[in-house]
Amino acid sequence: MEQLKLLFTKDGIQIQISRNKTVSAEKSFFREEDSPLHFLTEKLEEVLAQQNFKEISVISALNHFTLMPEGFSNHDLGFDLIALNAPVDREKEELMLSVNKKFGVQFYYTLPKSFYDQIKSRAIPTKFNFSGEQFLNTISVKNKKEIHINLYHHQCEFFAFDQKKVILYNNLDVTSEVDFLYFIMFTLSKIGFGIEETQFFVYGETTENETFISELKKFVKHLKIVYDNIPTKNFVLNAG
Repeated sequence: MEQLKLLFTKDGIQIQISRNKTVSAEKSFFREEDSPLHFLTEKLEEVLAQQNFKEISVISALNHFTLMPEGFSNHDLGFDLIALNAPVDREKEELMLSVNKKFGVQFYYTLPKSFYDQIKSRAIPTKFNFSGEQFLNTISVKNKKEIHINLYHHQCEFFAFDQKKVILYNNLDVTSEVDFLYFIMFTLSKIGFGIEETQFFVYGETTENETFISELKKFVKHLKIVYDNIPTKNFVLNAG
């Protein structure tokens, strides 16, 4: 039997099917301005109905989240904490928790209830995770100031590290080079990271976002592309 992996992003779903750790199929569905309201719900239903999967893994890269120290246990405040970063609809979102012991942090995040209920209704063993926690599992840091950027379709997330400690995490919808550069450079100034001393590492859909990276190279001194997606090798879905 096969395993289904689902990655939810700002305007799409990326799907990967594998058997014995070998990827057999990978698809992406992105909602356009003229797409029907339930476009993604219908696509998800088509995938779930294809076959009887033995396991489902779900990763949310949606920017409804908050980052807290590991061990924070007042879970009743999860929605309130997320609401400080993004508008939350408690009736339409499912509150989730992902813990990363490697760096001592945890994420509260939400997934639309429509997707959550669709998946759970299949009664198949399912694991849920947040993309930030999944991304952290792939990162190796040194005792330097570092920025690790993961690029998606019209979206990016990044971590700032100093002396192997997580200083900041953020997740942003980006549709232009200006948005992308402002996001990164503004953050550097706010956390006191200098261009000369900061190491940049880029992962994910670097080919699709080649222009973004070219523009970033004009401003930063130390930049390395760590991983680029290739067919049947989705970075986040294969991480961890």
